[in-house]
Amino acid sequence: MCGTAATDTSNMYSKVTDPTLSASHLQDLPGFTRSVYERDHALITPESQVFSPLPGWVKTLAAYLITPAMGAHFTMYLASMAGNSSSAEPPAGVERFVFVVKGEVSMTADLLLDTAILMVDEFAYIPAGAKHTLSSTFSATLVVFERRYAVGGDAAPQLFTGRTNQLPNLETPGEVFELRKLLPATPTYDFNIHVMDFQPGEYLNVKEVHYNQHGLLLLEGRGIYRLGDKWYPVQAGDVIWMAPFVPQWYAALGTTRSRYILYKDTARDPLLHPY
Repeated sequence: MCGTAATDTSNMYSKVTDPTLSASHLQDLPGFTRSVYERDHALITPESQVFSPLPGWVKTLAAYLITPAMGAHFTMYLASMAGNSSSAEPPAGVERFVFVVKGEVSMTADLLLDTAILMVDEFAYIPAGAKHTLSSTFSATLVVFERRYAVGGDAAPQLFTGRTNQLPNLETPGEVFELRKLLPATPTYDFNIHVMDFQPGEYLNVKEVHYNQHGLLLLEGRGIYRLGDKWYPVQAGDVIWMAPFVPQWYAALGTTRSRYILYKDTARDPLLHPY
């Protein structure tokens, strides 16, 4: 178990599964969606997320949001687990990261001495080949990132669990947002997961253009995201894919904090790993 939270976080990310502007609010606008798919980016909004049975998992539906079919080298999906549900393992050679946005799940693994209980805002990294099972007695929702491990570094990555609010805020010179990195920033790990917080009116100083791919889920708040030459209003529950070198920028709007979770490939030479 990751520990007992100082405050109740069970509804912390409720807008991910019950967004302010949901499919039910758009039922009188047939054919309308905010979702967009472009060559170098995509915005996948809740009203167009399609859930279907997740292969190998028990009593679990998934909405695949980012996949290699888009040009990504990773997958990102929401896993909606019903009561008495359980997971399957990813394909051989594939590593997995899970982050709880609703409910709680239990994780057993050969590399764990005891069962780990993951609650909202808690996460687990499972290296490729690690035998494990995620299960839920009651309903739960996870955001899951998976990719084929790009071997590198001097040691094998380790299975571990954690909680976002127990990690330190890292310095971001020239920026005002708060940043937490959920994985170790070492060559052993070929990607990282960032949680970034913006207060209303704050924005990215750097208009980023880089080789790294991103998969993003807005957990809280709302704002404006620039992708290429397009400007998108976004809210909690929205998912964004960013291809290499697409211009990107974010500004937080509204009256409450914006928080998003972000996948970023790291620690590998793009010449040796061009995908």
